[in-house]
Parts: sequence; C-alpha cells; structure tokens
Amino acid sequence: MKRLFSILATAGLFVAGTNTVSAKVVAAAAILQDAAPAAEKGFTQVLKEQFIQGGAGFMGIVLLCLILGLAVAIERIIYLNLATTNTTKLKQQVEDALASGGIEAAKEVCRNTKGPVASIYYQGLERAGDSIESAEKAVVAYGGVQMGQLEKNVSWLSLFIAVAPMLGFMGTVIGMIQAFQKIAAVGNLSASLIAGDIQVALLTTVFGLITAIILQIFYNYIIAKIDSIVNDMEDSSITLIDMLADHKK
Repeated sequence: MKRLFSILATAGLFVAGTNTVSAKVVAAAAILQDAAPAAEKGFTQVLKEQFIQGGAGFMGIVLLCLILGLAVAIERIIYLNLATTNTTKLKQQVEDALASGGIEAAKEVCRNTKGPVASIYYQGLERAGDSIESAEKAVVAYGGVQMGQLEKNVSWLSLFIAVAPMLGFMGTVIGMIQAFQKIAAVGNLSASLIAGDIQVALLTTVFGLITAIILQIFYNYIIAKIDSIVNDMEDSSITLIDMLADHKK
C-alpha cells in the first residue's frame, strides 16, 4: 500500500510539473505573439503612429505645408525641364536660316522650337527690321518676362520651407507650456505626468524639420535649374545680336 501511495504521489508531482512547464511555454508564446507585430512594424507604420501622437493641430498644418510644397516643386520641375532646350543646336539652326532664307526663315525656326530661348530669339527677330538697337531692347525686355515665368511660384516654396519648422517649434513651445502647467497644478515633478506633453512637443519639431529638409532639396534643384536656363538665355541673346549685326552687313 505504501508503495502504491509513493507511485501515485510521484505521478502527481510529474503531472503538476508538466502542467507548470506547459503553462510557462504557453505564456512565453503569447508574449512572443504580442511582441511580433511590434517588431514587424515598418517605417511607414511607425511614422504614421508618431504623426498621430503629435496631434492633429500642428501636425496637420505641417503636413499641408509638405503637400503644397511638393505640388509646387513638381510643377516647377516639369515646367523647367520642358523649358530646357539645346541652345547650341538652336543657334546653329537660326544662323543657317538667316543665311539661307533671311529673317522670316529664322522666325519660322523659333516658332517651331519650345522654350524661353526660342521665344527671346523670335522677339529679337521681330524687331530686327527696325534696327539692331530695337532688337536688343526687345531681347532684354522679353528676357525679363521669361525670367519671371521661370521663377513663378518659387517664392511659395521658400515660404513653406520657412513656415514648416516654425510651426514645429511653436508646437514644441505649446507642449512645454502645457507640461509646466500640469506641474504647477499638481505641485510636484513627475516624469510620467509630463512625458506625453514633451513627446508631442518634440514630435512637432521633428516633422517640421523633416518637411523643411525635403522641400529645401527640391528648392535648391529648382534654383540651380533656373540659373542654368537664365545663363543660356543671356549667352544666346548676345549671340543673336551678333548674328543680326553680321546679317545686316
């Protein structure tokens, strides 16, 4: 009988130990399942969560600055790429047309070519019948018009670059004010009490700076593209006046 009780007690302890181990294994598996989605979060999901935590007020305005800035930047990039022409080829075609068919043939070449350089050439050729001075004035005047077209809406892009980080800093200041107000109301300093407000404050600054950095890259590219086109316009204008002077001889 004692041996039977010993066997039963041993079996009971074995079963209890097995159940304990199984429970630990199940608990560990549950923890791993809960941790897996957090580890599988991509950059986009994390960015979305951080954006929501930053608050809809300032974060929404910063996002609006980014969207509008990107719209302006994309429109300008498309326009400037379409405005870029092979000025060396155009100069040669206009020169050949002047030599073979005169002013009208050169104007026809300019009409069939897109871009500000061709438009300036056309305006200069329109006044070439009067005098070289008239053609030069027309080229200078229309060059200013074309430059204004190239720089259209670029000031809005610079505005968004300046406003986005300012909005982020304003959100930071407001978040810190709210944190200190909570400290004053409670009467003691607790990290958990102000952590949320400080986090929101810093997130607005981060997203504001990210927006400004992205738009600044596009802005620099656009300015460099405009400078390149303007240099081609100035060089081509001088060449046109020289060609007209040679044609008058």
